[in-house]
Amino acid sequence: MTPGVRTGLSILATGSVASAVSAAALLLLASIESKDAARPLNATSHWLHGDAAAEVRKMDIAHTLVGYVTHHASCLFWALPFQLWLGRRPARSGPELLRDAAVMSAIAAVVDYGATPRRFIPGWDLVLSKRSMLAAYTALAVGLALGSDLSGKLFRPRRRGGWQ
Repeated sequence: MTPGVRTGLSILATGSVASAVSAAALLLLASIESKDAARPLNATSHWLHGDAAAEVRKMDIAHTLVGYVTHHASCLFWALPFQLWLGRRPARSGPELLRDAAVMSAIAAVVDYGATPRRFIPGWDLVLSKRSMLAAYTALAVGLALGSDLSGKLFRPRRRGGWQ
């Protein structure tokens, strides 16, 4: 496997795990706040449907699917610099990987809510408290770390010859 393919697969795996973990956290956090579980992902579709998307209570294709696909694309976007950053440094322990993922998640939060035009932010602020948003970005960090660990196990270069 070429290094470019390996990097691409690592980005795909890392971003996909980060997406699943953080989306599950969003559903749980909304429920904890006594809100309909679909609302944070529906809110992410506000770039297409306007802020009223955050008020949609049920899962549907127009809001939930669009919101999840947007969220997934965002996680793939953040997995790209994360994997490139990890590729420039030697192997690290689990706690170091989680620390680095937390740094990337913090950068994502600052960019998402500090540098991105309002129409293109995640929209979670339309539904969730600041505490829950912090928890969602923490879940993103956990997902990035877990995804990167998985991709390292799946796609690391193999030695030629002998038992792997």
